[in-house]
Amino acid sequence: MEYHYGKHHATYVNNLNGLYEKASAALASGDHQAFVDISQGIKFNGGGHLNHEFFWDNLAPVDNGGGVTPAEGSKLHDAICKNFGSVDDFITHFSTNTAGVQGSGWGWLAYNKNSKELEFRTTANQDRLVDQGAHLVPLLTIDIWEHAYYIDYQNVRPNFMKEIWKIVNWKKVEERYQTA
Repeated sequence: MEYHYGKHHATYVNNLNGLYEKASAALASGDHQAFVDISQGIKFNGGGHLNHEFFWDNLAPVDNGGGVTPAEGSKLHDAICKNFGSVDDFITHFSTNTAGVQGSGWGWLAYNKNSKELEFRTTANQDRLVDQGAHLVPLLTIDIWEHAYYIDYQNVRPNFMKEIWKIVNWKKVEERYQTA
């Protein structure tokens, strides 16, 4: 995780800052074509930064509450059970479908403001959940890019997905659910 944070996430931030400067210069000079061309890189690197910021906030060391699933009878626990059967069933569904993402991307637990239900979603690359609609409120995300797991788990995504739940900050997910 330290390498992931210190190298990969930092690269998105550095790239985003550089692209922002280039985009600002393009706008200032009236070069709208250059601005549009740069905007795709801003979306990619900006998504990488924002998704990672959200991801880090999802995690907590084991000795600081990481991995402690929602308490039975809590609103989040009840919503997960209503929509997925049980917390264990949710974790299995999330893990299996996130590990199944082709290429790079993210698995998400979202609150759908329209249906008032929890949903599982995936996004490709550095696309953000909001790109699928403003009605989706992100509650939890797991990064499934190789850089998230390759050093520790090599090419065995399912092992990463099994272990990541030991450090999920469910208290933070619960806070987001209450706010949503």
